[in-house]
This record gives sequence, C-alpha cells and structure tokens, in this order.
Amino acid sequence: MEQLDYAKMGARIGKIRKLKGLSQDTLARRCGISLSFMGNIERGTKKMSMDTFVTMCRELETDADALLFGMTQPSEDMIKSMWRQQKQKAEGNYLMYIQIMKSVADIMGNAGQEAEETKPHRACADKEGIK
Repeated sequence: MEQLDYAKMGARIGKIRKLKGLSQDTLARRCGISLSFMGNIERGTKKMSMDTFVTMCRELETDADALLFGMTQPSEDMIKSMWRQQKQKAEGNYLMYIQIMKSVADIMGNAGQEAEETKPHRACADKEGIK
C-alpha cells in the first residue's frame, strides 16, 4: 500500500484553498482548527483527524482523492470512454483468437491430409505384412 506524502497533501490543500480564494485563517475556522495547526497541515508536519479531513474536503468542495493523491474521481463520460476502449480491445483480442484458431485448424487439417497420403493403403499393408 502506498504511503501518504503529507507534505504533498498539504501543498495540494494550500493550492486548492488559494484557488477558492480562502485564507488559511478562514479555512482553519471553518474546519474548527487553529491557524497554527492549519499551517502545519499545509507544510505536512502535522496530521489531521479524519473528522477534520472530511470537513476540509467539504469546505474546499473537493473529494478525498484530490487531496490525498492529487487526482479526482473520473467523470461518468470518462468511465464510459474507458469501458468502450476495453470493449474494443476485447473484441480485437477475440478476433485475433479466432484467426489463430483458424490457422491452427488449417495446419492440423493439412497435417492430417499429409498423414493420410503417406499412410500405406490397407490392401498394400496386408500384402507386405504391415499392421
């Protein structure tokens, strides 16, 4: 499991806070923490409680993934697009599988015909004592 990088998480909190036009003091008050503790969180030197984290996500109007890992949840359109890509890959793999199986069948069919052609006829084999 990946370790959290609190310094990076704090930097993301600070960046989003600034984009929202909030001061550290305003966000700290809204989250019910001191200004000093807010500064420590943004520097990554202190860890916040889960309650404070949830409140911070709500106040910054962002999801946990954005603060924790720097990525947001994919949109529904993005998910649908990913499924279409996977479906196309699966269809391509299936077609490749069919082509391979046809090739194998052709090879096996040719090998069977060659074996038939080289096998002695039963009448000849009986005369020569071949079983």
